[in-house]
Amino acid sequence: MESELVVRTRAEVGEGPIWDPGTGTLVWVDITGSAVHRFDPATGQDQRMDVGIDVGAVAVRASGGLVMAAADGFRSLEADGSQTVLAEVEADDPGMRMNDGKCDRHGRFWAGTMAYDEAGPTGLGTLYRLDPDLSVQAMVDGVSISNGIDWSPDDRLMYFIDSLTRRVDVFDFDLDDGAITNRRTLIEVDASVGFPDGMTVDADGDLWVAVWGGSRVVHYAPDGSERGTVRFPVSQTSSCAFGGADARDLYVTSAARGISEDAEPEAGSLFRARPGAVGQAPNSFAG
Repeated sequence: MESELVVRTRAEVGEGPIWDPGTGTLVWVDITGSAVHRFDPATGQDQRMDVGIDVGAVAVRASGGLVMAAADGFRSLEADGSQTVLAEVEADDPGMRMNDGKCDRHGRFWAGTMAYDEAGPTGLGTLYRLDPDLSVQAMVDGVSISNGIDWSPDDRLMYFIDSLTRRVDVFDFDLDDGAITNRRTLIEVDASVGFPDGMTVDADGDLWVAVWGGSRVVHYAPDGSERGTVRFPVSQTSSCAFGGADARDLYVTSAARGISEDAEPEAGSLFRARPGAVGQAPNSFAG
């Protein structure tokens, strides 16, 4: 399946795309580039905001603005760039930072941590949940690289990726209280393909998983069987999200870290494909 380049840039670690229906734009981040981007498909313009801190993911806030999963915890981000620390997370450990995250349907923001030293000890991270009252709950410990997360359309399942395990795991999910139980493996990604990274779940319950080092997004059925692949001209495909007026555009981020421009001139850019699926409506942070 063909993809198109929509923003040519050299994001160090492009990640965390999320559609903002209120503005008709796609918000995405450059984690170690300390930037939040907003792409407007109507104009083709991409606005970059330097936020002064590494940011692993963002969520649209129901009351306006954004919430960031930043290096030191959760922060609000206003349109003028002003920030407020909402809750610190492992802020006393400069060797750790927050990574990928997403909101559930009740407006809780889930995001996890990982070590900056990806070649060091494993299992140092934790998956956290920021509740609307700004309290923080530790939900999964022993995580190495906390990554893709999303929910089934009926909210009975939560999918989660710890990239170094090369697995997509699934939990039973209680929407009312945000509890997760009964973790098991749904998908195992072969080492020859790459590492599962960010992901999204479409309106039919199918999973779309970006594979770091694999130049692809893989389409899986709810039972974990593979249904197809969308390929890209960059190796470090990092995350994906559906957007657009009809929720049929699959936006895919990538990373230029460690790759020369001669080797991959489009590494770090933002891409788009039309794979035939329809995405779920994105959830906002309720705090």
